[in-house]
Amino acid sequence: MKKSILTLCAATVLTFSISTTSFAQVKLPQASSTTSITQGLGIKNIALTYQRPNINGRVIFGNLVPYNEVWRTGANNLPIIKFEEEVTIEGNKVPAGTYGILTIPTKGDWTIILTKNSNQWGAYTYDKKDDLVRFNVKSTKLSNKVETFTMQFENVATNSATLSLAWENTYTKFTIKTDQTKEILANIDQAMKGDKKPYLQAAQFYLSNNLDLNKALAWANEAEKENPDAPYVRYWKAKIQLKSGDKKGAIATAQKGVEIAQKGNNAEYVKLNNQVIQEAGK
Repeated sequence: MKKSILTLCAATVLTFSISTTSFAQVKLPQASSTTSITQGLGIKNIALTYQRPNINGRVIFGNLVPYNEVWRTGANNLPIIKFEEEVTIEGNKVPAGTYGILTIPTKGDWTIILTKNSNQWGAYTYDKKDDLVRFNVKSTKLSNKVETFTMQFENVATNSATLSLAWENTYTKFTIKTDQTKEILANIDQAMKGDKKPYLQAAQFYLSNNLDLNKALAWANEAEKENPDAPYVRYWKAKIQLKSGDKKGAIATAQKGVEIAQKGNNAEYVKLNNQVIQEAGK
């Protein structure tokens, strides 16, 4: 009898152990999902990882998230943002590196904090001495409710982008800027020494960044020689001519671009070249 009882107990313990182990290995969804974004800015990238809680019928700002207190900005761990090069955020220089994002919500302006201590769960261990920068931004009220906390890059240009935060009926944002002109110009100069010269790409960059238009036009002419049947080359050359004040030349180039595009059934560059013609005709 004792042996049977012992055997039964051992079996029970073994079963409990197996059940416990099995339960520990079950993969369950997180209450707040994790999102990672890689955003190109010029020739470098910004990487952002953050947690996305839902409203779930709760009152968020002024309740779940108190006003005038440091907030983790989402759920669980702080949002982590990584810059591959130095940037300027709302007038503040931020070296290349990895930082955590904290915020102080209010009914009006918000305070945005970049902390050097990016590895934090919640804001419980926040220490102001770890601040890299802090600055204030305006917040606005949204007419439509945002159920899931959302951070996203908006208004992305060659050398700037806006990072926005939206949840419930509140929206705020800040601008990230970079100046890569010297580095890009050096890359162009180096590439022009090679066998395959990036004439069109260089011309586009000079046009988009208000640089030497004479040099841009010279490169566009070279690109045209290499690709005489490319309607997109004519389009960019016409845009350079138009910006240089040569409306007559821009029209002639764009008309040739339309002709080439029509022969190739390229509706997009028929449209784009015609847009240059219309603009030059004003």
